[in-house]
Amino acid sequence: MTEQPIDPHPHEVHKSHRAGWLRAAVLGVNDGIVSTSSLMIGVVAALSNRNAVLVAGIAGLSAGALSMAIGEYVSVSSQRDSERADIAIEERSLAANPEAELQELTHIYIERGLTPDLARQVAEQLHDHNAVAAHARDELGIDHEDLANPIQAAVASAIAFTIGAIVPVVATLLVSESQVRWAIVGSSLVMLAVSGAIGAVLGGGHRLWAAARVFVGGGAAMAITAFIGHLIGNAAL
Repeated sequence: MTEQPIDPHPHEVHKSHRAGWLRAAVLGVNDGIVSTSSLMIGVVAALSNRNAVLVAGIAGLSAGALSMAIGEYVSVSSQRDSERADIAIEERSLAANPEAELQELTHIYIERGLTPDLARQVAEQLHDHNAVAAHARDELGIDHEDLANPIQAAVASAIAFTIGAIVPVVATLLVSESQVRWAIVGSSLVMLAVSGAIGAVLGGGHRLWAAARVFVGGGAAMAITAFIGHLIGNAAL
Protein backbone atom coordinates (compact mmCIF):
# COMPACT_ATOMS: atom_id res chain seq x y z
CA MET A 1 0.00 0.00 0.00
CA THR A 2 1.32 3.45 -0.94
CA GLU A 3 2.10 5.65 2.03
CA GLN A 4 0.39 9.02 2.14
CA PRO A 5 2.71 12.03 2.37
CA ILE A 6 2.87 13.59 5.81
CA ASP A 7 1.88 17.25 6.11
CA PRO A 8 4.90 18.93 7.77
CA HIS A 9 2.75 21.84 8.98
CA PRO A 10 -0.63 20.36 9.99
CA HIS A 11 -1.56 23.29 12.21
CA GLU A 12 -0.80 26.14 9.81
CA VAL A 13 -3.91 27.84 8.46
CA HIS A 14 -3.01 30.45 5.88
CA LYS A 15 -5.19 33.41 4.91
CA SER A 16 -3.88 34.58 1.53
CA HIS A 17 -5.99 32.08 -0.45
CA ARG A 18 -9.02 34.08 0.68
CA ALA A 19 -7.76 37.32 -0.84
CA GLY A 20 -9.89 37.25 -4.00
CA TRP A 21 -13.33 36.59 -2.57
CA LEU A 22 -12.58 38.42 0.68
CA ARG A 23 -11.68 41.60 -1.17
CA ALA A 24 -14.87 41.42 -3.24
CA ALA A 25 -17.04 40.67 -0.20
CA VAL A 26 -15.60 43.45 1.96
CA LEU A 27 -15.75 45.92 -0.92
CA GLY A 28 -19.35 44.96 -1.71
CA VAL A 29 -20.61 45.22 1.86
CA ASN A 30 -18.82 48.48 2.58
CA ASP A 31 -19.86 50.00 -0.73
CA GLY A 32 -23.46 48.99 -0.06
CA ILE A 33 -23.44 50.58 3.38
CA VAL A 34 -21.62 53.79 2.46
CA SER A 35 -23.26 54.54 -0.89
CA THR A 36 -26.82 53.75 0.22
CA SER A 37 -26.61 55.43 3.63
CA SER A 38 -24.89 58.46 2.11
CA LEU A 39 -27.63 58.74 -0.50
CA MET A 40 -30.32 58.44 2.15
CA ILE A 41 -28.65 60.97 4.46
CA GLY A 42 -28.35 63.39 1.56
CA VAL A 43 -32.09 63.07 0.92
CA VAL A 44 -32.83 63.49 4.64
CA ALA A 45 -30.76 66.65 4.75
CA ALA A 46 -32.54 68.05 1.70
CA LEU A 47 -36.15 66.92 2.29
CA SER A 48 -36.63 65.48 5.82
CA ASN A 49 -39.26 63.10 4.44
CA ARG A 50 -39.08 59.43 5.44
CA ASN A 51 -40.96 58.14 2.39
CA ALA A 52 -38.57 59.95 0.08
CA VAL A 53 -35.63 58.59 2.06
CA LEU A 54 -36.94 55.03 1.78
CA VAL A 55 -37.53 55.37 -1.95
CA ALA A 56 -33.99 56.70 -2.37
CA GLY A 57 -32.58 53.89 -0.25
CA ILE A 58 -34.39 51.10 -2.07
CA ALA A 59 -33.52 52.63 -5.44
CA GLY A 60 -29.89 52.95 -4.36
CA LEU A 61 -29.83 49.35 -3.16
CA SER A 62 -31.31 48.01 -6.40
CA ALA A 63 -29.18 50.13 -8.71
CA GLY A 64 -26.02 49.54 -6.70
CA ALA A 65 -26.43 45.75 -6.51
CA LEU A 66 -27.10 45.51 -10.25
CA SER A 67 -24.23 47.87 -11.04
CA MET A 68 -21.85 45.86 -8.86
CA ALA A 69 -22.96 42.61 -10.48
CA ILE A 70 -22.62 43.90 -14.04
CA GLY A 71 -19.33 45.66 -13.35
CA GLU A 72 -17.82 42.60 -11.66
CA TYR A 73 -19.08 40.32 -14.42
CA VAL A 74 -17.56 42.49 -17.15
CA SER A 75 -14.22 42.97 -15.38
CA VAL A 76 -13.81 39.32 -14.41
CA SER A 77 -14.88 38.22 -17.90
CA SER A 78 -12.12 40.41 -19.32
CA GLN A 79 -9.66 38.85 -16.89
CA ARG A 80 -10.79 35.36 -17.88
CA ASP A 81 -10.48 36.19 -21.57
CA SER A 82 -6.93 37.43 -21.01
CA GLU A 83 -6.04 34.27 -19.07
CA ARG A 84 -7.46 32.04 -21.78
CA ALA A 85 -5.64 34.01 -24.49
CA ASP A 86 -2.32 33.66 -22.65
CA ILE A 87 -2.88 29.92 -22.17
CA ALA A 88 -3.66 29.56 -25.88
CA ILE A 89 -0.39 31.33 -26.71
CA GLU A 90 1.50 28.88 -24.49
CA GLU A 91 -0.25 25.91 -26.11
CA ARG A 92 0.77 27.12 -29.59
CA SER A 93 4.34 27.77 -28.43
CA LEU A 94 4.59 24.32 -26.87
CA ALA A 95 3.33 22.70 -30.06
CA ALA A 96 5.65 24.73 -32.31
CA ASN A 97 8.84 24.69 -30.23
CA PRO A 98 8.70 22.42 -27.17
CA GLU A 99 12.46 22.49 -26.55
CA ALA A 100 12.57 26.28 -26.33
CA GLU A 101 9.63 26.22 -23.94
CA LEU A 102 11.39 23.60 -21.82
CA GLN A 103 14.49 25.80 -21.66
CA GLU A 104 12.33 28.76 -20.69
CA LEU A 105 10.78 26.83 -17.80
CA THR A 106 14.23 25.61 -16.74
CA HIS A 107 15.48 29.20 -16.64
CA ILE A 108 12.52 30.20 -14.44
CA TYR A 109 13.46 27.54 -11.87
CA ILE A 110 17.13 28.55 -11.99
CA GLU A 111 16.07 32.14 -11.25
CA ARG A 112 14.12 30.82 -8.25
CA GLY A 113 17.21 29.20 -6.77
CA LEU A 114 17.52 25.68 -8.20
CA THR A 115 20.77 24.41 -9.65
CA PRO A 116 20.76 24.13 -13.46
CA ASP A 117 20.71 20.32 -13.39
CA LEU A 118 17.88 20.12 -10.87
CA ALA A 119 15.95 22.89 -12.64
CA ARG A 120 16.18 20.91 -15.87
CA GLN A 121 14.97 17.73 -14.16
CA VAL A 122 12.01 19.54 -12.58
CA ALA A 123 11.10 21.22 -15.85
CA GLU A 124 11.24 17.92 -17.75
CA GLN A 125 9.06 16.12 -15.22
CA LEU A 126 6.49 18.92 -15.18
CA HIS A 127 6.49 19.01 -18.98
CA ASP A 128 5.81 15.30 -19.05
CA HIS A 129 3.03 15.65 -16.48
CA ASN A 130 1.24 18.76 -17.84
CA ALA A 131 3.31 21.24 -19.79
CA VAL A 132 0.52 23.78 -20.29
CA ALA A 133 -0.36 23.86 -16.59
CA ALA A 134 3.32 24.23 -15.65
CA HIS A 135 3.84 27.21 -17.94
CA ALA A 136 0.54 28.81 -16.97
CA ARG A 137 1.40 28.54 -13.28
CA ASP A 138 5.13 29.30 -13.22
CA GLU A 139 5.49 31.62 -16.22
CA LEU A 140 2.14 33.43 -16.21
CA GLY A 141 0.96 33.04 -12.60
CA ILE A 142 -2.34 31.48 -13.74
CA ASP A 143 -3.99 28.44 -12.20
CA HIS A 144 -4.91 26.47 -15.30
CA GLU A 145 -7.63 24.57 -13.43
CA ASP A 146 -9.12 27.53 -11.58
CA LEU A 147 -9.69 30.45 -13.94
CA ALA A 148 -11.66 33.52 -12.87
CA ASN A 149 -15.41 32.87 -12.71
CA PRO A 150 -17.40 35.97 -13.82
CA ILE A 151 -20.83 34.62 -12.80
CA GLN A 152 -19.62 33.71 -9.32
CA ALA A 153 -18.01 37.12 -8.93
CA ALA A 154 -21.15 38.93 -10.13
CA VAL A 155 -23.48 37.04 -7.77
CA ALA A 156 -21.14 37.44 -4.80
CA SER A 157 -20.76 41.18 -5.39
CA ALA A 158 -24.51 41.72 -5.73
CA ILE A 159 -25.24 39.76 -2.55
CA ALA A 160 -22.51 41.54 -0.59
CA PHE A 161 -23.73 44.96 -1.73
CA THR A 162 -27.33 44.07 -0.83
CA ILE A 163 -26.31 42.94 2.66
CA GLY A 164 -24.61 46.26 3.27
CA ALA A 165 -27.26 48.44 1.64
CA ILE A 166 -30.19 46.88 3.48
CA VAL A 167 -28.85 48.07 6.86
CA PRO A 168 -29.83 51.76 6.55
CA VAL A 169 -33.10 50.84 4.81
CA VAL A 170 -34.18 48.57 7.66
CA ALA A 171 -33.03 51.13 10.23
CA THR A 172 -35.25 53.75 8.58
CA LEU A 173 -38.27 51.46 8.77
CA LEU A 174 -37.79 50.79 12.49
CA VAL A 175 -37.75 54.37 13.79
CA SER A 176 -39.98 57.43 13.75
CA GLU A 177 -39.48 60.11 11.12
CA SER A 178 -37.67 62.41 13.55
CA GLN A 179 -35.08 59.72 14.27
CA VAL A 180 -34.37 58.67 10.69
CA ARG A 181 -31.12 60.60 10.26
CA TRP A 182 -29.51 59.25 13.42
CA ALA A 183 -30.79 55.74 12.81
CA ILE A 184 -29.14 55.70 9.38
CA VAL A 185 -25.88 57.14 10.70
CA GLY A 186 -25.72 54.93 13.79
CA SER A 187 -26.62 51.65 12.12
CA SER A 188 -24.32 52.30 9.17
CA LEU A 189 -21.31 53.19 11.31
CA VAL A 190 -21.82 50.16 13.55
CA MET A 191 -22.15 47.87 10.53
CA LEU A 192 -19.06 49.40 8.92
CA ALA A 193 -17.03 48.71 12.04
CA VAL A 194 -18.38 45.16 12.26
CA SER A 195 -17.67 44.42 8.59
CA GLY A 196 -14.15 45.81 8.93
CA ALA A 197 -13.49 43.62 11.98
CA ILE A 198 -14.95 40.52 10.30
CA GLY A 199 -12.81 41.14 7.23
CA ALA A 200 -9.74 41.40 9.47
CA VAL A 201 -10.60 38.15 11.24
CA LEU A 202 -11.02 36.29 7.94
CA GLY A 203 -7.92 37.89 6.43
CA GLY A 204 -5.71 37.68 9.49
CA GLY A 205 -5.41 41.45 9.97
CA HIS A 206 -5.68 43.70 13.02
CA ARG A 207 -9.36 43.86 13.94
CA LEU A 208 -9.34 47.21 15.71
CA TRP A 209 -7.36 48.98 13.01
CA ALA A 210 -9.49 47.48 10.23
CA ALA A 211 -12.71 48.48 11.99
CA ALA A 212 -11.40 51.99 12.66
CA ARG A 213 -10.31 52.75 9.09
CA VAL A 214 -13.64 51.57 7.66
CA PHE A 215 -15.53 53.47 10.37
CA VAL A 216 -13.67 56.73 9.72
CA GLY A 217 -13.78 56.46 5.93
CA GLY A 218 -17.49 55.64 5.84
CA GLY A 219 -18.30 58.34 8.37
CA ALA A 220 -16.44 60.94 6.32
CA ALA A 221 -18.32 59.93 3.16
CA MET A 222 -21.68 60.21 4.92
CA ALA A 223 -20.79 63.57 6.47
CA ILE A 224 -19.77 65.05 3.12
CA THR A 225 -22.94 63.75 1.46
CA ALA A 226 -25.11 65.15 4.26
CA PHE A 227 -23.44 68.54 3.85
CA ILE A 228 -24.07 68.53 0.10
CA GLY A 229 -27.69 67.49 0.65
CA HIS A 230 -28.11 70.29 3.20
CA LEU A 231 -26.77 72.86 0.74
CA ILE A 232 -29.05 71.60 -2.04
CA GLY A 233 -32.04 71.59 0.29
CA ASN A 234 -31.42 75.20 1.34
CA ALA A 235 -30.87 76.29 -2.25
CA ALA A 236 -34.18 74.70 -3.32
CA LEU A 237 -36.16 76.53 -0.66
